[in-house]
Amino acid sequence: MKRLYFMGICGTAMGNAALMARQLGYEVCGSDSAVYPPMSELLAHSGIKVFEGYDPERLERLVPDCVVVGNVVSRGHPEVEWLLRTRKFPYTSLPALLHDLFLRERQSIVISGTHGKTTTTCLTAFLFKAQGRDPGYLIGGVPRDLPTGAHSGAMGAPFVIEGDEYDSAFFDKRSKFIHYAPDILVMNNLEFDHADIFRDLEDVKRTFRHLLRLVPDNGFVLVNGEDPNIAELLPISWTRVLRVGTGPDNDLRITDFHESREGIRFVLNWQGQLWTEVRMCLGGAYNARNAAMAALAVGLALNPEDPTQISLAALGDFQGVKRRQEMLHEKDDLVVIEDFGHHPTAIRYTLDSLRLRYPDYTITACFEPRSNTARTRIFQREFTEALREADAVFIAPVNRMTSLSCEQRLDTIRMARDLSEAGLKAHASESSIQLLDAVVEACKEAKGCRQLFCFFSNGSFDGIMRAFLERVCLIPSFKRNV
Repeated sequence: MKRLYFMGICGTAMGNAALMARQLGYEVCGSDSAVYPPMSELLAHSGIKVFEGYDPERLERLVPDCVVVGNVVSRGHPEVEWLLRTRKFPYTSLPALLHDLFLRERQSIVISGTHGKTTTTCLTAFLFKAQGRDPGYLIGGVPRDLPTGAHSGAMGAPFVIEGDEYDSAFFDKRSKFIHYAPDILVMNNLEFDHADIFRDLEDVKRTFRHLLRLVPDNGFVLVNGEDPNIAELLPISWTRVLRVGTGPDNDLRITDFHESREGIRFVLNWQGQLWTEVRMCLGGAYNARNAAMAALAVGLALNPEDPTQISLAALGDFQGVKRRQEMLHEKDDLVVIEDFGHHPTAIRYTLDSLRLRYPDYTITACFEPRSNTARTRIFQREFTEALREADAVFIAPVNRMTSLSCEQRLDTIRMARDLSEAGLKAHASESSIQLLDAVVEACKEAKGCRQLFCFFSNGSFDGIMRAFLERVCLIPSFKRNV
């Protein structure tokens, strides 16, 4: 198999996998309905031909050895229907391809959990490189400390991969991480999410139980020792489980946590003995746990008998991942931050962290219900409670509102009313333009006071963040550095 065709190549995961396959010497091309930078530019720079639009006749002429089908592609897609009808070429899912090309013969470190996967995967790859290793990695975001989000690495080195529980392809509804054959598995937390895939929390637990069964007897499972949903999956008898957390029953214990404007510091204790003190410029107690998980995973991969032999000094230089508490502006008593938060727990953790880092600032949360779960009423109460950690809240209209009935979709008007009754300034907008005007006006009214605005969205927020910076911060050509 030397010629690969990626169907949906401009997605982050698909594009990065195509780049890694190219690094291994494969001839790679692909198609997508929307060819746009930065992924299209990265692919072209690497000599990968990208075709805009889908064409079965073109696919037939290309004669690939295998077609990689992205999970955004479904029945009715013209190239899919042609493949199924003619059986002309073999096809596979992206997770299956990743296993076959990169994970089958390497130590696989899989980072799973509802929250923190991207940051912890990035931390793990970063720490391997700090130890002088050349790991492979696939990160579902844009790292600040690594040249790219994907790297094939040295063939004998470990491979670190973000273990997503989302489904693999239209023909394979198993979670992606089932393909990744973990030698070391990190389970950072477990909550209900992806309402378009899972029925309820028990359904999510089911797929994580399947993942646990794949860890060999000489492997390790690193779990959040204080997560009650993970505790329900344990104990297991076939491999070694190590707990990470703040309580005394954890194998790797986080103590002496402190957070300020400069970042966080904490102490790691391994099985009752001091390991080291860690200082990081990131915020949040959750990032202390992310770093502890990454440190233990790397330590066990390199020295399973004594993981504390590695140095963690490099963590002081770690800058994190874009769109995770990313600072867009900090000047003249005005702070503007972008965060990927789209789950109530993640939003609450971020607001708690910002409160510690900016105790004398008025915190305004701007929230776009955009993910398939956030758009629904499943977390109506939880989102309301999470946003109560702010001083003021502005809620955008539900994304793709018309695809949900009134009974199904998040009731943003009710959220604003409940938050107002709790003493917050809260506003639910009917359009993005209306929200922008309201947020800009609120900022101008409080001019001279210390203000922090955090925009929560797993998408573009309809360009609101850029427009806000242009109008309030007088930055005429703001452009995120990606």
